[in-house]
Amino acid sequence: MRRRLENILASLETLAIAVSGGVDSMTLAIIAHRLLGSARVTMMHAVSPAVPPEATERVRGFAKSEGWDLRILDAGEFADENYVSNPVNRCFFCKGNLYGAISRLSDRQVLSGANTDDLGEYRPGLDAARNHHVRHPYLEAEIDKQGVRALARELGLGELAELPASPCLSSRVETTIAIDPEALKAIHAIERLIGAALTPQTVRCRVRRAGVVIELDPQSLDRITTDRQSDLSKAIVALLPTTLAGRRIGFEAYRNGSAFVGAKQ
Repeated sequence: MRRRLENILASLETLAIAVSGGVDSMTLAIIAHRLLGSARVTMMHAVSPAVPPEATERVRGFAKSEGWDLRILDAGEFADENYVSNPVNRCFFCKGNLYGAISRLSDRQVLSGANTDDLGEYRPGLDAARNHHVRHPYLEAEIDKQGVRALARELGLGELAELPASPCLSSRVETTIAIDPEALKAIHAIERLIGAALTPQTVRCRVRRAGVVIELDPQSLDRITTDRQSDLSKAIVALLPTTLAGRRIGFEAYRNGSAFVGAKQ
């Protein structure tokens, strides 16, 4: 598996890898850089209100320890009304802005960390990647998420190999509710609050028209008493911006992609 991936990477002259801070793109970046070096590989990391600060910190940390050529950029998606209006294919505009920004900064072949599991979900970002001629080495090497984690463990990447999936903060906002930077900041703060209070396996703060919903893995949800929910709800209300003030606070079982209303399945 690793040899197939390395053969694909070695066949490319120079690379610009879109690095989000998650296990997929980080593992790809580490393998590519260790194989080809900084002369042939550049890492591109976009910062915005939709990117959790710890993801950027993780990228910067590995860039320092691995000796990457790292470029931090603003992809400009928050200046794009098509993105901000939050249609069901919002990811198409997010990735389109990202790959467009990378292409303006570099003429290298752009790579993403998409793996074969992504093909089983609604991923309009892959359409944007196609438009920008982005290549996906994991797809070409037929590697799924489990395979990516196995590669990370083989490389001795420890905590990175077990890093939970964490899509961008905008993915927490229900389709057609406009993406607001202050709301994203609150979403991130609330997830950190719940994470510290309950240490759940999975937590998502969803902004819906019906209210703000905290989604948790079933085991964590079962552990919360009514009194605990009440206390946490009060703490959550204190973190909400004025744009979300007065919304009902609820707790539900985690559902992958539940904020996407009308997404193709």
